[in-house]
Amino acid sequence: MRSPRRCSRNGCPRQAVATLTYVYNESTAVVGPLAAFAEPHTYDLCEPHARSLTAPRGWDVVRHEGEFEPPPPTTDDLVALAEAVREAARPVAPRPPAEGDQDAHHQNPSTGRRGHLRVIPPNH
Repeated sequence: MRSPRRCSRNGCPRQAVATLTYVYNESTAVVGPLAAFAEPHTYDLCEPHARSLTAPRGWDVVRHEGEFEPPPPTTDDLVALAEAVREAARPVAPRPPAEGDQDAHHQNPSTGRRGHLRVIPPNH
């Protein structure tokens, strides 16, 4: 799961539900629903900050009239893959060989296992 985006205002810990964009050539600040992706030169805002935003003198504010809804939770395949690899890479405590365990005597110390992955030494 992707972590929720936070409000861009300093010290605000709330989840962002709106995106602020400045249109400089029209002297307009636009506050709309949260953009799908964080973009440079835009600001994510929580609902209180999105509702109370004021623009500089001479500027217009265009504000979304509906409710600001938090984005639905999504899964990102790349993030899920990274978390799976991270989980598989965690060291596993070695189990002591059981009495009569034949594999303990034949295990090559230059190979190892981590989760479902196996390290195979290069052939020389």
